[in-house]
Order: sequence, then structure tokens, then C-alpha cells
Amino acid sequence: MWLFKKRNTQTENEDNKMKYLIVGLGNPGEKYADTRHNTGFKVLDAFAEASDAVFEHKRYADVAKMKFKGRIFVLVKPMTFMNLSGKAVDYWMKKEKTDSANTLIIVDDLALPFGTIRLKKNGGDGGHNGLKDIIAVLGHQNFNRLRFGIGDSFHKGTQVDYVLNDWNDDEKKLLPERIKKMIGAIKNFGTIGIDRTMNFFNNKYDFEGELKKLQAKDEQSD
Repeated sequence: MWLFKKRNTQTENEDNKMKYLIVGLGNPGEKYADTRHNTGFKVLDAFAEASDAVFEHKRYADVAKMKFKGRIFVLVKPMTFMNLSGKAVDYWMKKEKTDSANTLIIVDDLALPFGTIRLKKNGGDGGHNGLKDIIAVLGHQNFNRLRFGIGDSFHKGTQVDYVLNDWNDDEKKLLPERIKKMIGAIKNFGTIGIDRTMNFFNNKYDFEGELKKLQAKDEQSD
């Protein structure tokens, strides 16, 4: 009996090494759906749709599961509102038995220009209330982040309005390609590890240049 239990434990540990918890931060509700602050939700929605995965309402979060190249990806959208994201992250890390190394938090980032993608292994909250709550609940900041730049084109004192507003027209044109890029980063995180993924995806993004390319392409198709 003891040997049987030991084998089961070893198998479970091996399975957990191939499981990745991907948490996209955002706020629940239609009025927040297309806001800059809901980048995490938007990326996971696109990832799930592309993989024919369906979100189900579970404890503290909407959750979907999918497989890719032998890995299991557990997609989590906390329904606790952004400022209380830690409760959902802590619960699902424990439930799925995923450690910090196999956990990736997707957040919007004012400090990065629009479209810029940055993966980090750890760090502070950078003024992001969702990250701040996760760090407080977990008791450490040693978890991976996938940060998406939303820019800082707002006047002093209007930061909250900026992050809770919709994307502007130019951003909307470029967003689909950026979301695909982030999905690629998530897949690589699970298959080749965060170090190599950072090398591939932590690059500068030329917003104006990409916008001009898109406009030229549209003119050619007219």
C-alpha cells in the first residue's frame, strides 16, 4: 500500500511540473470588458477561443483548461475585482498545486509604451493594485509576470480614468496582433521556460512604425 501511494505521489508531482497556472488580471462586468485595465482578461479570452477552451465560473474566478504540446494550461480570470486578486491567485495555486515557477500573472503596465511586452521572474508591484494584493496575500513577490504596456498618455490626476477607459482607435487597430504575440509568449513560457521566452519577447515595440505599416497595408487593399 505504501509503495502504491508513493508511486501515485511521484506521478502527481510529475504531472504538476507540466501544469501552468496563467492568471489574467481584470475586473468582472461588461462595463470593464474593453478597458485597458482588463488586458489580462482579453488575452486569456483570445487564448481560450483559439484553443476551443470554455471558461466556467468557479470559486473566486472563471477558469478554463487546455493542453498544448503535452502541457496543461489552467487559465484563471479572477472575479474578485482587480484590487482583491490575491485571494483568487492563492486559492487556484493551491488547488492546482502549481508553484510560483509555473505561475504567470498577466497585467497591464503604465510604465511601458503601448504594445511593449515584458516578462519578469519577480519584482515589486510597480504601483499596480492587483499585483500589490497578490504579493500581500502570497507573502512574497517571487512569481512570474507578463506585462503589457498601455502607455501613460494621461494628464496628472486622471490615471484611474485612463486605465478604466477603452483603447483609442489606433490602439484598437494594433491590439489583435499584440494579443497574438502575448499568447505566443504564454505558450513559450510553458514549453521552453521563462528565461528563453524573455529573450524572444522582451523587445522594443515601434508603435508609430507598426501603425504606418498597417495603414499602408489597408491602402493597398482598397
